[in-house]
Amino acid sequence: MASPPGARRISGSNRAPSNRVSRRDRTLLVNWDEQARRFEMTTSGILEYSQSETEMASPQKAAVKLEGRPVWAEVSLTALEANLRAMRRHIGTQRKILAVVKGNAYGHGAVPVSKALARAGADWFGVTCSAEGAELREAGLRLPILVLTGFWPGEEKRIIENRLTPAITRCDQLPLLERAAARLKVSPRRPIGFHLKMDTGMNRLGITLGDVECFARQLAACPHLKLTGTFTHFASSEVFTTEQTAEQQKLFGQALDRLRGLGIDPGIVHLANSAAIVSRPETWADMVRPGALLYGYHQNYDPPERRAAAEKELKVTPALSLRARVISVRDVPAGSGVGYDARFTTSRPSRIAVIAAGYADGLLRLLGNRGSVLVRGQKAPLVGIVSMDLAMADVTGIAGAALGDIATIYGTDGDSAQYASDMARQLGTVTSDVLCALGKRVPRFYLR
Repeated sequence: MASPPGARRISGSNRAPSNRVSRRDRTLLVNWDEQARRFEMTTSGILEYSQSETEMASPQKAAVKLEGRPVWAEVSLTALEANLRAMRRHIGTQRKILAVVKGNAYGHGAVPVSKALARAGADWFGVTCSAEGAELREAGLRLPILVLTGFWPGEEKRIIENRLTPAITRCDQLPLLERAAARLKVSPRRPIGFHLKMDTGMNRLGITLGDVECFARQLAACPHLKLTGTFTHFASSEVFTTEQTAEQQKLFGQALDRLRGLGIDPGIVHLANSAAIVSRPETWADMVRPGALLYGYHQNYDPPERRAAAEKELKVTPALSLRARVISVRDVPAGSGVGYDARFTTSRPSRIAVIAAGYADGLLRLLGNRGSVLVRGQKAPLVGIVSMDLAMADVTGIAGAALGDIATIYGTDGDSAQYASDMARQLGTVTSDVLCALGKRVPRFYLR
């Protein structure tokens, strides 16, 4: 496919350009229009684009051109790679990093994100299920992939054929995996590796300390399997007002001792999640597992002043921006209802902007009459109920606000910024909840 004049292709994908473009994970060609002083961007195959000519911070200057409905997400691969490298410097080179890319890489796009993180030096990937792991394998990724929540009966064949490493969370899963390995004629000289998950107090998944002997007996009867890692998951590593994390760490140490006492090598030991990576170096062990931190977000610490310390200790940058255009602006008299059920009533003559994004796109419904968007670098309150496809913002106080303006739902706009983490705090939820709400129909554009 011929590129537009002036367009530049950035290497990093082994796939040749084609006319087939994924709706979920689009990448771009970019051309700098000197006369218009802006980037002209068009979707064209599986490509990445550079922002070297100018700063992309202001969406008013760098307009993404879409065919059809003007709502899109921008993912900074540069930020993701820098975040991972910052973690590497923080924990040292002797430990491995398992990049958690479950949930479509927290909404960012699993395949493009994983390829970028592989280039940046990730050692492992973490997914939730065999389907997520198979997607990465089909895209050509070869790093080890841990299926963090184990498997359901029937997934064993896909796990083995795609060279995925399953987590064992119950003793009765071992015979299932053993039988599948035998049916697929796996050689006992090259057994299927798995990681054992220990429940140390979260009471969700994993075997307990009392199950270790049962696990050892089951493993002894499985010649086609090999324990290659042992891990646990912290329930509250960002909380420093209780001893729960220290208690979990102690119990995990006892489980490792018991395994070794039974002659079982635990393999790669890992327990540190995002907050523990930043603030609990005693938990780093052989490998760490960044989740939200990888995408640019620190946890909500307790006590709250710990957050500022964490941000200073390890600087990360949010990688995801969600934007839409204003598709209508209307003057509304005082006393008029706006949106479903007239949940907002104007108290003055107002200018109301209609934005081409709703809760099916990732603009959460609960933000109506609570949140805001950035328009021309200023906050515009969201008014009325956020509907599935549209939302309204009060732009009365924003000079020049007009049809076609870009509304930044989260991300940066010039010197102004509001992030998914800010929205999460407003709503009393976690940042991952906001990120994973990004709709499938929203095209992702990958910036470098």
